[in-house]
Amino acid sequence: MLNLTCPNCGITADETDLHCDGQAHITRSGVNASDDELENYLFMRHNPKGVHFERWRHVYGCGKWFNAARCTTSLEVFGTYSAQTNSPPKALINKIQKKRPEWKGFVK
Repeated sequence: MLNLTCPNCGITADETDLHCDGQAHITRSGVNASDDELENYLFMRHNPKGVHFERWRHVYGCGKWFNAARCTTSLEVFGTYSAQTNSPPKALINKIQKKRPEWKGFVK
């Protein structure tokens, strides 16, 4: 079971108190998007084996969204951070690279 700390309220909760909404840091299509842009937004996701960045919502807590970095194979959580960012914090990237030297880096 995953345990994540909400960066908004500071509470550590298991995944039953949270809701995952898929990949973080994706470009959302606007109203005037082409069919190809809409298809890419709806169906094309980066879903690697290993380090992955996801959007989570603290449903049964503060109700706010945040992002989490975790490993999809071991369920190790590297950290959580505000959803109001365009990319993961540099300190989190450094932490992941230190633990996983083979990791190729953040892919948006």
